[in-house]
Amino acid sequence: MKIKKIIFALALCLIIFTGCQNNPKNNDKANDAKKVSETSEEITIIDAVGREVKLPKVAERVVLENPLPARLYSYINGTDKVVGVSPREERADIRPYALANPEFATIKACGGGNNIENYEDVLLQKPDVFFASNKEDAAAYDKIEEQVGCPVIALDGGRDTMFDEKTYESLYNIGKAVGKEDRAKEVVDYMESIKEDLHNRTKDIPQDEIKTAYAGGLAYKGSHGIEGTRGNYQLFDAVNVKNVVDTDKDGLVEVDKEKLIEWDPEYIFIDLASISLIQEEYNKNPEYFEHLNAFKNNKVYAQLPFIWCQINYDTAIADTYFVGKTCYPEAFSDVDVIDKTNEIYEFLVGKGVYDELAAETFGGFQQITLNDFRDNKFMKVQK
Repeated sequence: MKIKKIIFALALCLIIFTGCQNNPKNNDKANDAKKVSETSEEITIIDAVGREVKLPKVAERVVLENPLPARLYSYINGTDKVVGVSPREERADIRPYALANPEFATIKACGGGNNIENYEDVLLQKPDVFFASNKEDAAAYDKIEEQVGCPVIALDGGRDTMFDEKTYESLYNIGKAVGKEDRAKEVVDYMESIKEDLHNRTKDIPQDEIKTAYAGGLAYKGSHGIEGTRGNYQLFDAVNVKNVVDTDKDGLVEVDKEKLIEWDPEYIFIDLASISLIQEEYNKNPEYFEHLNAFKNNKVYAQLPFIWCQINYDTAIADTYFVGKTCYPEAFSDVDVIDKTNEIYEFLVGKGVYDELAAETFGGFQQITLNDFRDNKFMKVQK
């Protein structure tokens, strides 16, 4: 009898022990512990200047040095986890990411102008990571890291306007740092699908049907007159439009105005960031514009400003669809440019903001005529 009691007690203990082991709550605790362990693993990132940056865990508190990191970050994670920005974010102007995410204006501004310059403010935010850009070398980022007391990741927007591997690398690094790697891949895949779509629509256009065009008044560190343009202009390249500018120089170039008459492009696209300045140019010398065949033939169009606090990739892509639709309407017959623009903004920044941009830029995408200039349609409005 005594032996039976001992056996019964041992069996009962075994049942209890086994039950504890199989208890769903215990399993949940074990899984939670595993998740914590996984998300707490050190993250190693090779940033845009080749620095090896280590984060002890997925970042929960993020500071963005200037509009480039803010823009790229917004494509990946909106404003979530952001605890510090540059004072530039206090005014939305015509940056789509800022218009779509007005919360940027309520986040702590850490001193300076377009860039954060008050590193004491950054320290007070206790960030897990600081995203920065536009420094000369790795040493500059190392110095910032010493001052802000957290890992600093250098980002690079790339040398091309769109579809640049450097841009993609920066998007992936943001995703890795904040645990949004799947979203980063979605964004890169989306941009690559856009690139392929633009190419496929225009790749088979016969050589003798390729349109010639000129982009004037392109913004770069402010607005420019009709002579402000680019030699390497990806918005034309992406849709098989020939740029008449005969230089391969990167970035903004100022051409002789008489060269534009000599080149005589079929189409002219004017950046709305500079349209008021070009209106003033017309008022001073209307005869010049009247010599341009694009104006004579009503083939002058306005595009949204895509360089504003550096490149707004979403707007550049939207402008490219506008260029394609204008020059090759049959190839883009199924595209409503405004709908497409809002689709691009919706995917990248979370909201279609074309109407807001158009309201700030004399109506957005449009044809421009000599009569528009004669009527002073584009005189700058004093606010």
